[in-house]
Amino acid sequence: MTTKPSSHEFQAETKQVLDIVVNSLYKDKEIFVRELISNASDALEKLRRTQLTEKEIVDDNLELEINLNTDDSANQLIIQDFGIGMTEEELIKNLGTIAHSGSKEFMEALKSDGEKNDALIGKFGVGFYSVFMVADKVQVYTRSWQKEGKGYCWESDGSGSYEIEEVDGQRRGTKIVIKLKEDFTDYAKEDRIKDIVKKYSAFVQFPVSVNGEKVNTIEAIWLRSKSEVTDEEYEEFYKFQGNDYEGPLMRMHFSADAPLEINALLFVPKRNMEKMGMMRNENKVALHCRKVLIDAEPKSLFPEWLRFLRGVVDSSDLPLNVSRETMQDSELLRKLNQVLTKRFIRFLNEQSNKQEETFLEFWNEFGPLIKEGVATDFTYKDDLAKLLRFESTALEPGKLTGLDAYVDRMASEQKEILFLFGKSRKSIEAGPYLEALRARSLEVLLLTEPVDEYVMQSVRDYKEFKVISADSEDLKLDKLDQDPEGESLDKKSFKKLCKWLKDKLKDRLSDVEEGERLIDSPVCVVGSDAMGGASARRIMKMMQGPDDEMPAQTVKLQINPRHGIIRGLSGLIEKDEETALLVSNQLIDNALASANLLDDPREMIARSYQALEKITS
Repeated sequence: MTTKPSSHEFQAETKQVLDIVVNSLYKDKEIFVRELISNASDALEKLRRTQLTEKEIVDDNLELEINLNTDDSANQLIIQDFGIGMTEEELIKNLGTIAHSGSKEFMEALKSDGEKNDALIGKFGVGFYSVFMVADKVQVYTRSWQKEGKGYCWESDGSGSYEIEEVDGQRRGTKIVIKLKEDFTDYAKEDRIKDIVKKYSAFVQFPVSVNGEKVNTIEAIWLRSKSEVTDEEYEEFYKFQGNDYEGPLMRMHFSADAPLEINALLFVPKRNMEKMGMMRNENKVALHCRKVLIDAEPKSLFPEWLRFLRGVVDSSDLPLNVSRETMQDSELLRKLNQVLTKRFIRFLNEQSNKQEETFLEFWNEFGPLIKEGVATDFTYKDDLAKLLRFESTALEPGKLTGLDAYVDRMASEQKEILFLFGKSRKSIEAGPYLEALRARSLEVLLLTEPVDEYVMQSVRDYKEFKVISADSEDLKLDKLDQDPEGESLDKKSFKKLCKWLKDKLKDRLSDVEEGERLIDSPVCVVGSDAMGGASARRIMKMMQGPDDEMPAQTVKLQINPRHGIIRGLSGLIEKDEETALLVSNQLIDNALASANLLDDPREMIARSYQALEKITS
């Protein structure tokens, strides 16, 4: 020691801010390690920048690295860098004044020279003071890069004053010696510090070692050009960041300067945990600012239906609060969400065109989540509709098609995109609704998952075409060039049958008419008066509880005057009305079952037994 320590008082307002920093600003005490490493990284970057313009730098042979050393027996943690260091004046200015930032000043100086340095992390001068959350005493040993510089020790317990003392033998850079409080002895343990470094500072650009062992072994490859990163590096990074044993299915690596500066590396896993019934996917895209972790699982970075994504988003435009733990500007975060979501949807569309096999593999795993987005997210509904894939009557079983491909196959006179919902392809094909459409060479999308009903309630139009269910009343079909084969009821008998059905079964039927869409089947329903139509009723049924009762429904029944059952029923009315009623109810039950509108099959079974008993007695 060459001089006596000089004592200094923190400014009154500084004391107040220090109290806030220590007691209420940070939610997690471990954050202090991140803040000190970030400051050390800035010091190294500023030295590297200075080396470009200055020749006379003390200890110029020192490695640009950050070293942490734990001492469990002494309850002490040391963090050292061989960066730019500080003079006595800078010590007073940078550590004696809350919210003063040497990094901020440095960046502004570069900017004034027309330069930019994104490697600098620090923007605020309060990060250092987070150490007093866990420290009884802090000593900062430092020496500036200048040849004529001296070594100093800054010391404080955070109570409101500090001392500065000149010291001999100090090397260039800064060493922070932290004497920990008794309640925080775990921060003097090697494993604990390693875990914190890996969590928050794994991608700091300079080597970070704990007790001589390098900890940040994975590079921040999202900041490199795509052409410079190998497939092996991508896979290694994904396994590290996504905590997965196998590589990703897809990756998207992109950068943007406007409207926000963004560097993003996003991965799609090979497995959908939700589909496997193991767990709900949780957002694993970490938010960084200049390679420093801000939030490992930000809740609003992506919409809920993209919760399967893994990766990193890094933006230097983030206006963080002084603790770097939360965003100050929610509007900017929403903007970040919009940019990322739009870009990822565009990526998926590109994949569907360029890498169809891979996209279909993605669809088989994550298609339900894309459908969730279509059904729930109005903002991106139209863009997501392009990604939808379904089976189709135009393709063999197992093959999928999108709406664009469907439109390309449409005849010039076709005005609607047609779909049918059912429990399986076989059940749909066995029903009555495809008969008339096949006869007219119209393609129908086959929807077999419960969520598909919700999806099509959202996708009412695609491009200039209406999207409509083939069992909808709104579907109007052109007359066939040739009438279907088979003897038909005469108009008088048919009219009489329709009136009788409507009168006798008015509690079940809203109307009865000739079925223009029937070829081989006797009946079908084309609408439900209750709940806004057949599709809406099916959705309501899916949402109801086990003990809930569906409201009564009436449907429009279309009948086929050429079918033998219908002709027989017409004659049966005069001979045995009771049996005719049993047959009619059974026909309605069958039609409702074909349309997935049968609320309670027990009633149908009871009526079928009555009919069988009548026939066999």
